[in-house]
Amino acid sequence: MPWPTIRGEERGVGLKTIAVLTSGGDAPGMNAAIWAVVKVAASRGINVVGVERGYDGLVDGVFRPLTRAVMSSGNLAPAPGIDGMAGSGGTLLGTTRCRRFYDPQGRREACRQLTMAGIDGLIAIGGNGTLAGAHLFAEECGSVPVIGIPASIDNDIGCTADAIGVDTALNTIIDACDRISDTARSHHRAFIVEVMGRRSGYLAMAASVAAAADAVLLPELDRSEEETITSVEKIIRQSFDAGRDKRRVLIIKAEGVSITATDLADRVHERLSDHPDVDIRATVLGHVVRGGRPSYHDRMVAGRLALGAVNSLAEGGHDQMVAWSTTTDGGERTDDPRVSIFPLDIVLEETEALLDGSSDITKRRVLRMQSVQGVLAL
Repeated sequence: MPWPTIRGEERGVGLKTIAVLTSGGDAPGMNAAIWAVVKVAASRGINVVGVERGYDGLVDGVFRPLTRAVMSSGNLAPAPGIDGMAGSGGTLLGTTRCRRFYDPQGRREACRQLTMAGIDGLIAIGGNGTLAGAHLFAEECGSVPVIGIPASIDNDIGCTADAIGVDTALNTIIDACDRISDTARSHHRAFIVEVMGRRSGYLAMAASVAAAADAVLLPELDRSEEETITSVEKIIRQSFDAGRDKRRVLIIKAEGVSITATDLADRVHERLSDHPDVDIRATVLGHVVRGGRPSYHDRMVAGRLALGAVNSLAEGGHDQMVAWSTTTDGGERTDDPRVSIFPLDIVLEETEALLDGSSDITKRRVLRMQSVQGVLAL
């Protein structure tokens, strides 16, 4: 069966029903984005259905109504249970990592499900994998326009200065580091705190400054285990020098750094055997960083990106992502000065450059952190 197609000039005309899904890792603010999509679409008479379990639900055709008709007026309103969800963490639609969607047959079935359900457009909320899937689907299922909304606590998506979830994740990390610092000072300890970020050290980098850390360990620096151990040993020795009268050391480590936080703490402790009074502990924040109620910033960004996504679909947009406060060239400006629209292929290209270190943005981040390492240790 050939893929259904539709001419570009016909997209967005007579938009009646759109679908929204969340996929990949959850991020605080996803529910705020869903809620905003529902409210904006309903105000324009556009029905919204939610796709449960991300791309898995798309392949299986698992849809739930997110809008309903108000009997007295005939206007659309959010379905019961949607109001009040904007302030909750996680995603009310659920999320998975769907291997079936990697297969063209799986995407073909997803296209068939959307077409049979009479859905005129799709909004996909998620990170790199979600947007890569959206781009493939957009290329192959031309009958259903697709718009992406960036949501990733790692802030590792190209063409956007911010992604939904980043601000809340950073606030969670900083709060945890402040609490850890309290007990570290009480016991004269050094703490190595590991945060999420397999290929991107953005969370570690940003949190290290805000939490007044003594050092930060990033995967982008590409150090060997030996170099990492030696640098941490040096920081702790300098910090607990008798003349410093310093009572705590805080080192923030991204999970993508090759050695685990626990192994790093043990190896450094062995080297500091001449300082028996120095206690080194490791704390892995892990998925705690993903949860929690979204901050004001994440709710605001989610709402404005959702508005841009619905507008883009209504205006015939396809195979695009709405971006926040970007300085990247090549985007299309919108009525919102903070929101731009980029083709998904450009977004994915820039994302890979961010992750492999070839992006100018990544290079600037690394240079910036290298320049302040000595300052952090003071």
